[in-house]
Amino acid sequence: MIASNRRRFLTLGAAALGLPAVPRFALADVWPKDKTIRAVVPFTAGSTIDIIGRIVTDPLSRQLGQTVIIENRGGAGGSLGSALVAKADPDGYTLLINAAAHSGAPAAYPNLPYDAAKDFAAVACFGSVPNVLLVSPSKGYKDLKDFVAKAREGNLTFSSAGVGSATHWAAERFRASAGIKATHVPFRGGPEQLTEVMTGRVDFCLIGISSSLPFIKNGQLQALAVSSAKRSPALPDIPTTLEAGYKDSDFNYWNGMLVPAKTPRDIVDRLHAEVTKALALPEVQAKLTIQGVEPAPLTPAAMDAMIKREIDLNLKIAKEAGLKFN
Repeated sequence: MIASNRRRFLTLGAAALGLPAVPRFALADVWPKDKTIRAVVPFTAGSTIDIIGRIVTDPLSRQLGQTVIIENRGGAGGSLGSALVAKADPDGYTLLINAAAHSGAPAAYPNLPYDAAKDFAAVACFGSVPNVLLVSPSKGYKDLKDFVAKAREGNLTFSSAGVGSATHWAAERFRASAGIKATHVPFRGGPEQLTEVMTGRVDFCLIGISSSLPFIKNGQLQALAVSSAKRSPALPDIPTTLEAGYKDSDFNYWNGMLVPAKTPRDIVDRLHAEVTKALALPEVQAKLTIQGVEPAPLTPAAMDAMIKREIDLNLKIAKEAGLKFN
């Protein structure tokens, strides 16, 4: 604080005397100081974004020479944790690790206490994770078309990690495209929604491959389709919902880091460079591949633009399809 005030005094003094201003001191040169960095994940531990966030923040902490702690603040489809970050000091010590739920929230929650586009600055995209449509093997579905045919005969249930979460949005997109009726059963996080499908108490869900792959491989869950634009290398034999003929059913489940909007640009740029460096590490790439994460490199500006486009598209689709997030 003393050094900061001294630089400001020297700059103002030079201006008053008509002397050249003292060169601007780059905040990124002194950030981060000896202070813990808080990375808020607005979903429960064990969720897809939580798993991916921990993979990335572990090497990031070593690179920055400061502790980066994950703080899980689940609830309200990720909006509770996001609101916390939106109101935090824009000093580089509070980060938001979120996913596509961020750009779906305005369509699900018209009265959000923050602006999903204007109150945040994008830092880096970790990658994208295909959502997979899951059912219990005990249900006896042959494939996706068999599932849809039987679903049209009645009213099924589907679970999510909360109203307005990416898992909710992905399921609503598919439900509307397939023309099926299904009652939403929200939970606080991904692990709970998977458990309910595994037991057969809930009929289906769409969730990121990262948190569901172990259960697919051991036979506790049956994968019927992925909602990405193309098949996932993690599940190469599972078709996409688009391949099956369900228009506009794909969902871009990106994962990444954001900060409060007024965070100094040089800190944002430093964070972007360090996250990019962490993502390039062979051990990080190996871990992300296991989780089904596919690279999606974006500059902060390009990520900001993508989020803005998605917010507008989600609002449009929700209105046209009559999606009800409640």
